[in-house]
Amino acid sequence: MSTVLVATSGKGGVGKTTTTASLGAALAQAGQRVCVVDFDVGLRNLDLVMGAERRVVYDLINVVNGDAKLVQALIRDKRLPLLHILPASQTRDKDALTDEGVCQVIMELREKFDWVVCDSPAGIERGAQLAMRHADMAVVVTNPEVSSVRDSDRIIGLLDSKTVRAEKGESVDKHLILTRYDPARAARGDMLKLEDVLEILSLPLLAIVPDSQEILRASNVGCPITLSNPLCAPARAYTDAARRLLGETVSMTHSTERKSLLGRIFSRRAA
Repeated sequence: MSTVLVATSGKGGVGKTTTTASLGAALAQAGQRVCVVDFDVGLRNLDLVMGAERRVVYDLINVVNGDAKLVQALIRDKRLPLLHILPASQTRDKDALTDEGVCQVIMELREKFDWVVCDSPAGIERGAQLAMRHADMAVVVTNPEVSSVRDSDRIIGLLDSKTVRAEKGESVDKHLILTRYDPARAARGDMLKLEDVLEILSLPLLAIVPDSQEILRASNVGCPITLSNPLCAPARAYTDAARRLLGETVSMTHSTERKSLLGRIFSRRAA
């Protein structure tokens, strides 16, 4: 059965696109048929992170408007045959999306893929609501900052009220991914502690992604971090998150880039 997952948050720059690409790649590496969909119409960054920007011919808006068939707009990843991307338009705005058009696209994607991972734009307006509209599952991405956590709390409210599942009296399965987390800085009071974030949002924790330059490097070379540097701490966090989404029991670790090689080996074995 196909699962539609949305990576969402109220605040921009928290790592939604990185999360979408990384989870999509990790799920495909696990043998799942995956399509990552860019709902950030007008900006279109997911294709850059995936290294597919030169291969975009048709986009989500073309499919929604009937100017192209879904199969024409889908881009197969060159590294992972089970991974596809449906890019956003860079020349249109979010008003070009329609409820009916998005519904039809999601229905077609459900027939072709095991996982449809939607990259939501920031904010709580129309684009974000359409990205989460048909979600079965949501990954709320947040930084350990007060403003980011507060905005994420607002998003949780929308997931519980503005989705198809909510209108049917059902719930969207929600998880938390905490990005750019540094336990040492949290201990000094420079950022919120993990326990504080969990208490405020009351969501099950899917992954703790440490602050790392490897994420920036992966974005710059157009490759999901789970492929560009699979042994680094952020890649391990996303890989473990994908395993949890698939039903595996994986212990949660606070990996950082400053661990010794021996520490990394033992953390990997523990996972």
